[in-house]
Amino acid sequence: KKAIALLRLQRREIRTRRFQPLASGERIDMRQTLRNSMRAGGHVISLSRRERQWKEPPLVVLCDISGSCSNYSRMFLHFLHGLANDRMGVTVFLFGTRLTNVTRELKRRDVDEAIAKVSGAVKDWSGGTRIGTTLKEFNYRWARRVLAGNADVLLMTDGLERDDVAQLSHEMQRLRLMAKHIVWLNPLLRYDGFEAKAAGIRAMMPYVDEFRPVHSLNSLVDLAKGLAGRSGV
Repeated sequence: KKAIALLRLQRREIRTRRFQPLASGERIDMRQTLRNSMRAGGHVISLSRRERQWKEPPLVVLCDISGSCSNYSRMFLHFLHGLANDRMGVTVFLFGTRLTNVTRELKRRDVDEAIAKVSGAVKDWSGGTRIGTTLKEFNYRWARRVLAGNADVLLMTDGLERDDVAQLSHEMQRLRLMAKHIVWLNPLLRYDGFEAKAAGIRAMMPYVDEFRPVHSLNSLVDLAKGLAGRSGV
């Protein structure tokens, strides 16, 4: 917990479609130039210029809190608390058998208070897993609101689906169409001999851009570097 509290993310920004005034900008701002000309009575004036704005891309986190992931999701929540308070545009959902938006709870500055609020908001901690069903709820209720603006997605789960994997595959495909970049964080990657044998894991993998472990402090440090753009995330 102390090490995660000291971990701070470097900023990563992307260019947007919007422009901002800049004296040495890449483009001439004809509209502003004409406005300045009118104010000067039509006399010769300097050209106004502009360039594209930069901003941090939105980040959406979907974190599995079922029994098989609960030991790792509790540690991951401390990382998410720092993430949500260090940058703008972070939205966090927890899921087991249902989907819960805990973004507001994680925004509290004190980490212990934030985790307590999250625990009070979640009703299915350490229960079963219904990944396909909760992804369907996310895709229908939340995706259009939180995935706009080239949003990246962090999906933390072991992929051990209990329900029909056909629905899981369909909802992962829909998520892939709406998200800019999907990073799957899987605690099972702690095993050197990991193989994608489970049906749920095989159903999800075709729609994922990156596959990362999330079982240790070192894996969180690597994830932080990746989110800062060092590893191409």
